[in-house]
Amino acid sequence: MIDSTLKGFSNCAQILSGASHNSLKDVPVNGTVYGTLLNFKASYSELEPLMTNQPYQRPPEAPILYIKPRNTYNRHKGTIWLPDGIHRIQIGPALGIVIGKTAAKVTEAHAMHYIAGYTILNDVSLEHDSLYRPPIRFNALDGFCPIGPEVKEASLVQDPHNLKIDVFVNDQLMQTSHTNELVRPIPTLLADVTEFMTLYPGDVLMAGTPNNPPLVCDGDRIRITIDKIGSLENQVQSSHGKEQEGNG
Repeated sequence: MIDSTLKGFSNCAQILSGASHNSLKDVPVNGTVYGTLLNFKASYSELEPLMTNQPYQRPPEAPILYIKPRNTYNRHKGTIWLPDGIHRIQIGPALGIVIGKTAAKVTEAHAMHYIAGYTILNDVSLEHDSLYRPPIRFNALDGFCPIGPEVKEASLVQDPHNLKIDVFVNDQLMQTSHTNELVRPIPTLLADVTEFMTLYPGDVLMAGTPNNPPLVCDGDRIRITIDKIGSLENQVQSSHGKEQEGNG
């Protein structure tokens, strides 16, 4: 079952027809990518005092999800283009939980059986101060979700709650986080999400992104490394460079 599911991820070229300059045929997943906010303890604690303010009034009771639409998908070693007038962007390292079979109302006890594997995502965003759901114009720009370099089969990752996540910018370590810092561990997150929505084979659920995201600028090289999973590398370039490439 897992083997056939993972093989399906390599057929993204058919699903992502009309691939962009960043060769989306090399993106190793073919489903919907869901981001998860406030699932790192430090992120939650930092914003907790604001959760009772308007318009929120109380802390969230369910996972806070958002979608990274297909236009955001980017490949390992693909270019992240800066929009016109934007000089820096936020980097959001995330462990991606790749769903292997249809998951609806799963229990925590059985949640791990629904996972085909894991991958690395870079949840890129413009800077913003939204507490819960960042407006789509901030995190759904073209190429703002690099994914890869591959899907690591779940059986090869013995403990997904014991993985170090490092972010390097121009080979300098800028951030370290750890999957043992999750507010909702992976089985709890899957159970809570599938309580109100179905996840399908090939869908990807981010375990969460840590607080204080690194900021990067034109020319910066980004490498996100997660233990047992691998390294996802991308480079940031200004839209001026994109125009020159298009004219070449």
